[in-house]
Amino acid sequence: MAGINSSPNRDNPFKQNWFVTATWLVVICYVVYSFQAMGLSWERFNDGLGHASNLLGRMVPPNFSRWSLLLSGLIESLEIAIISSIFGIFFSLFLGLFAARNLMPTWVSTPVRMLIALCRTFHPVIIAILFVKSVGFGALAGILTLIVASIGFIAKLFAEAIEEISLKQVEAIRATGAGFTSIILFSVMPQVFSRFIGFSTYQLDSNLRNSTMVGIVGAGGLGGTLFSAFQRFDYDFVAAILIVIIALIMFGEFLSNIVRRIFR
Repeated sequence: MAGINSSPNRDNPFKQNWFVTATWLVVICYVVYSFQAMGLSWERFNDGLGHASNLLGRMVPPNFSRWSLLLSGLIESLEIAIISSIFGIFFSLFLGLFAARNLMPTWVSTPVRMLIALCRTFHPVIIAILFVKSVGFGALAGILTLIVASIGFIAKLFAEAIEEISLKQVEAIRATGAGFTSIILFSVMPQVFSRFIGFSTYQLDSNLRNSTMVGIVGAGGLGGTLFSAFQRFDYDFVAAILIVIIALIMFGEFLSNIVRRIFR
């Protein structure tokens, strides 16, 4: 036994892995180089903290005197988020079904998956810029932007959820001679409906946030009001807008919890 334990061929659990060590050295060197190339330093960070304290000082107390402007922007953001979510969820329901490879032939699922991937390729701000250039400034550009974003998220996850279902129920319904629509309604949807509701409520919450962001590039909502306030150095009004945005996001979280309880 002693000879076996002392064998030189025995693996050493503490043996140095030189490849991993070299990889970590390369990563550390690259991070150090990136800091130097971008001019990042502790002095710059310290100066930024001073500017941030001055900015926060100018934002307090928040100015709600222009409440009518705040209210109109808030209502527009809500309209953008709700309309885009409804249409995005509706389109995603069908696109997710057509993208599921266990239900559709390859010549159907592959193009639909490419379309969904295209919707996920760009950030909503980039898509908003394209729609602003296409349909002009206003809420329509924001609605179209968030519909695209909703399809990219919900349809992808919905298709993956369908591909994970048990096909035994599908075969049982099909054995009764049911058509494709009946198979979807009575064997596929009962297995994925709760997950689809979860995807949809999360996207509604995301659209509430993004509806305030796309306005920065002219796609309607509170984002445009916020950008204008920054341009005027009207920081106390900026604080009021940010508080309203936080309230909007909290409302979205509350609404999502209610929907989850209903469909649990």
